[in-house]
Amino acid sequence: MCAIVGVFDVKHASKIAYYALFSMQHRGQEATGISASDGKKIRTIKDQGLVTEVFNEAKLTFLNGDMAIGHNRYSTAGSDSVLDAQPVAASYKLGDISIVHNGNLINKHEVRNKLIAQGAIFQSSMDTENIIHLIARSQQNKLQDRITEALQVIKGAYSLLIQGRSKMFAVRDRYGVRPLSIGQFKEGGFIVASETCALDLVDAKFVRDVKPGEMIIFEHGKNTFESVQLFEPDPHVCAFEFIYFARPDSVIEGKNVYETRKKMGMKLAELSP
Repeated sequence: MCAIVGVFDVKHASKIAYYALFSMQHRGQEATGISASDGKKIRTIKDQGLVTEVFNEAKLTFLNGDMAIGHNRYSTAGSDSVLDAQPVAASYKLGDISIVHNGNLINKHEVRNKLIAQGAIFQSSMDTENIIHLIARSQQNKLQDRITEALQVIKGAYSLLIQGRSKMFAVRDRYGVRPLSIGQFKEGGFIVASETCALDLVDAKFVRDVKPGEMIIFEHGKNTFESVQLFEPDPHVCAFEFIYFARPDSVIEGKNVYETRKKMGMKLAELSP
């Protein structure tokens, strides 16, 4: 499960991220966290517990800046340690970086063991940490190119939000296993979230879903976003999003979850009267 959110070019971005995570609490109750950037430094707060338990006004004020990413954790990989809460944040050659991930990497052990053999030191048991090591070890000069290079190595399901000090990247694997939607605020700025219910709560207008295999790039000074198709799409959206994971009022791949569940019930009644 897990929920991810990214807020870009909006005042007090961490507060918007907080409300979005609150609306997606159903996707994970184990831990939560937010990273915010003011263009110079990325600050992160994360802990075990619910969104309302971990964050308060003082913490959200500390997370100042017009860009933020957040995560609600439901553990499928790693342990229940606070070290396995997200975002995963670090400093490397190009500055500060922070990542949130919804999905599972199927070659995580192979990649991790290779990185450890090369001298990498891991702080958690999460597959997400592999990605930040791959980005940091890349010799590319731009963060976008480092991310692209890292994505050539990892395999599996991932919806990712990656935050540098001044740019935010949203990426979905070529199968589109986990959902990811883009919204825009009336006064400008964007939000990317696992479910459209998060956009509704913060009064953002749904723009479109991130396509399978696509990278979306948000950059300051542009009231739009750039799209790069990294991989040939091969859509295999997880059926459990409609059956169980998603909130009934969310819309996934153009389908209202509640209406889809009703249709499933009708079909079940036909098959097993």
